[in-house]
Amino acid sequence: MSYVIGIDLGTGSVKGLVLDKKGTVIEQATEDYPLLHPHKGYSEQRPSDWIKGTKQVLSTLIARQPQLKAELAGISISGQMHSLVLLDKQGEPLRHAILWNDVRTTAQCQEITDVLGEKLLEKTKNLALEGFTLPKLLWVKEHEPENWRNAARFLLPKDYLAYWLTGNQQMELSDAAGTLLLNVTEKKWDRVISEQFGIRDELLPPLVQSMDHVGDIQSSICEMLGIEGQVRVFAGGADNACAALGAGIIEEDRAMCSIGTSGVFLSYEGQTERQYNGKLHYFNHVIKDSYYSMGVTLAAGQSLTWYKDTFDAEDSFDQLIAEAETSDIGGNGLLFTPYIMGERTPHVDSQIRGSFLGMDAGQRRADFTRAVLEGITFSLKDSQALMQKIAKKEFREVISVGGGAKSALWLQIQADIFNTKIRTLKTEQGPGLGAAMIAAMGLRWFDSIEQCVAAFVAYEKEYFPISENVQLYEKIYAIYRQAYGQTKELCHQLLAVSKD
Repeated sequence: MSYVIGIDLGTGSVKGLVLDKKGTVIEQATEDYPLLHPHKGYSEQRPSDWIKGTKQVLSTLIARQPQLKAELAGISISGQMHSLVLLDKQGEPLRHAILWNDVRTTAQCQEITDVLGEKLLEKTKNLALEGFTLPKLLWVKEHEPENWRNAARFLLPKDYLAYWLTGNQQMELSDAAGTLLLNVTEKKWDRVISEQFGIRDELLPPLVQSMDHVGDIQSSICEMLGIEGQVRVFAGGADNACAALGAGIIEEDRAMCSIGTSGVFLSYEGQTERQYNGKLHYFNHVIKDSYYSMGVTLAAGQSLTWYKDTFDAEDSFDQLIAEAETSDIGGNGLLFTPYIMGERTPHVDSQIRGSFLGMDAGQRRADFTRAVLEGITFSLKDSQALMQKIAKKEFREVISVGGGAKSALWLQIQADIFNTKIRTLKTEQGPGLGAAMIAAMGLRWFDSIEQCVAAFVAYEKEYFPISENVQLYEKIYAIYRQAYGQTKELCHQLLAVSKD
């Protein structure tokens, strides 16, 4: 028997999944590590913590499944996107990694936008946002000149982990697409952009495809873990791309709705080159020569968590949502906009803030809870609407994952607001499953990605739109779409006053 391990290097933890050739999850393990916030708006991690956590995860998996010592065939990695790992000539990190959710680089984003103009969208297909990697490089160049002088190479988190495993440095395309240094359609580093901002060629690692073999686990690591045979390491991919693969999103008429702390509405684009003019993210996929688009709600599940912690810390999420079932569609005339952390899609606005609109004395807690669920879903529908308008997409189904897939009420709300069939996964393993599938494809266990999906991805429940609900939600959504424009200036003014 042969096995693969999919590693998911997330923001708060690293997770490992062991699967066999039938796609059965044999074992899993997780290790947490800390986030560092040295200043307001800063978000960093120690790359050494990623390695420490991964060592522990692999040790735990092998201890629980000793057959892996001789029968582990391949490993691949999914990772948090955009985060900057800056290495010296010895391959050691020069500083903590600057993470995707670090917001110190507003000035650098403006510089990139001003200097590149229309070339930015033409080449990278994305706007300059604080999360991306190029602004972080420019921040280090400006504020840490010694680190900049000593920098020999930059990597992204999962590529750094692959370097530790194999001793080889490279960067995989689906992750490189989130740096603002990649020409997304030509699939190569854009030397015009790098030269424009003084990014030396040697800083840019060789580019590889997701399913490329990037080396074998080094003998010293094999000895430490008790691995007896040769284990091949495959490049892997960006977390959202891997999550989409793990949900079976390999056709253009299927989408994924992921509701975690943030929310994502993601669509497979195949080999079609599109220009969403920065209204949606557009990246290279882990499937060779293909792309995916996605919109982001910055505070999706976070809005529900904030609501619960602020107004009802005692009850569970299950209790709140069960109570929300007693409310009517539209929360008895209540509308919530989930802009509590600003918004990404379709409004790139870090200063917008959330609202409850339509409050009156007759509403109950159940109405507020339902309004939060609906408002999060309306925000994600904004991304669906852009895909339908710009790319003329029609979705036959949406695969719902994350916190939004754990409630029958919320799943029905999604079916009604998206006006599309909703399906859930039988076993939801997220980006780690996609990484394991990449390893399986790299090992040639399957002749096609379709065969791999059929073996590894299983679906469970289905929810269908209810026509009368759809009609009512369309009216409420039309009101929701006006809320940003009606509250934008007020929110900006309030934020300015609070900073005085």
